[in-house]
Amino acid sequence: MGHFVPHTDAEIGEMLASIGLSSLDELFAAVPAALRLAAGGLDLAPGLSEADVLDRIDHLAGANRAAGADLVCFAGAGAYDHDIPSVVQALAFRSEFVTSYTPYQPEVAQGVLQALFEYQTLVTRLTGMEVANASLYDGASACVEAVNLSVAATGRPRVWVSRGLHPTWREVMATFAAGSGHRLEIVDLHDGRTAWPSLTDSDGDPPGVFVVQQPNHLGCIEDVAGAVAAARAVGAHVVVAADPVSLGLLEPPGAFGVDVVVGEGQPFGTPLSFGGPYLGLFACRREHVRRLPGRLVGETVDVEGRRAYVTTLRTREQDIRRERASSNVCTNQTLIAVAFAVHLAWLGTAGLRELALRCARGARYGREALLAVDGISALVDAPVLREFALRLPIAADVAIERMAEEGFLAGVPLGEEYGSGLLVAVTERRTREQIDRYVAALDKVIR
Repeated sequence: MGHFVPHTDAEIGEMLASIGLSSLDELFAAVPAALRLAAGGLDLAPGLSEADVLDRIDHLAGANRAAGADLVCFAGAGAYDHDIPSVVQALAFRSEFVTSYTPYQPEVAQGVLQALFEYQTLVTRLTGMEVANASLYDGASACVEAVNLSVAATGRPRVWVSRGLHPTWREVMATFAAGSGHRLEIVDLHDGRTAWPSLTDSDGDPPGVFVVQQPNHLGCIEDVAGAVAAARAVGAHVVVAADPVSLGLLEPPGAFGVDVVVGEGQPFGTPLSFGGPYLGLFACRREHVRRLPGRLVGETVDVEGRRAYVTTLRTREQDIRRERASSNVCTNQTLIAVAFAVHLAWLGTAGLRELALRCARGARYGREALLAVDGISALVDAPVLREFALRLPIAADVAIERMAEEGFLAGVPLGEEYGSGLLVAVTERRTREQIDRYVAALDKVIR
């Protein structure tokens, strides 16, 4: 096999000098050592044929144990093992969608534009909002864009963020805030739900944005109405990061008068896929449409009076004054958005409710059975829907490792900021027999 080197040593040295670093090791120091290849790389012998290299890589990959194929998945925290109907693959991955994912020329991309228009319509109905864009990269980036919009609208850079918001999303927000000047302040939880403080005259400038997740990272159902009341008392915006499956049962955030709703669209039409690519949902009130990030597809008529679809708004550098824009996102996740739309339309209102009910019933059954195990207790007692947090007599990491040997992806470990513990998710794919075996296995490994 030939050896391909895309950059010369001189080019690499010039790049490192321009950013003030002395070596590539220093450049990649931010990547945890456990995730970086050792000095020997993949330890491939020189002169191997392509077939031999592929065999070696297949052998290395075989050390992975995938959710579904090898492990029964009880993990969640933003990525869930849901059923994907066959109709999603059959329709969303037709060549007309797969090869025409960038609809710059509306006259030849009417089908894609219509699919995105239907996606936007479904998102507005799901969230109870007035306007939705044609999607963003993922839930975390959508949350950042919601804060950008709200800070621009209120003129206040102080942002109150619930500790119940996914920790990774908060990290993404903090990274952006380091350059934007947004002042993020974490609001703690009380028994699993956000305890919004009351402002006094000594607290300085009031916040411009409240950010809350529904259900939150611990799986607890938040008081969105309370968040809105607290925010309106100081003239702040409310951003809700909503789980789309939960909206089959819970009141949509728009019913409470929130300003922006974001979410991760992965549960509809997208498999776990090793963490991505996923789909960012974004919807807002109509008054904020001029600050909407990404693209907005609209319906109109052509010169002959026929229904037609166009890109109505798009925040691209070619189209806006950058210094006046609250966002410079220029694209969307068209193919994944189409899969989302097909899946949600296939379910319909009744199907969505049934899906959420099956998750809730499975979670209740599993939670009650686990809490009956000696040594396991609830981390918090607030109401939950699809996932819940447990306190174990051993470290969650240890329990997860042992449960893998029993054939289960046991859950997601919770950090010290949440009191440690294990976050367990139950989707409609989990049968009662699987839940019973999971409970028995966890009872075994914690001894």
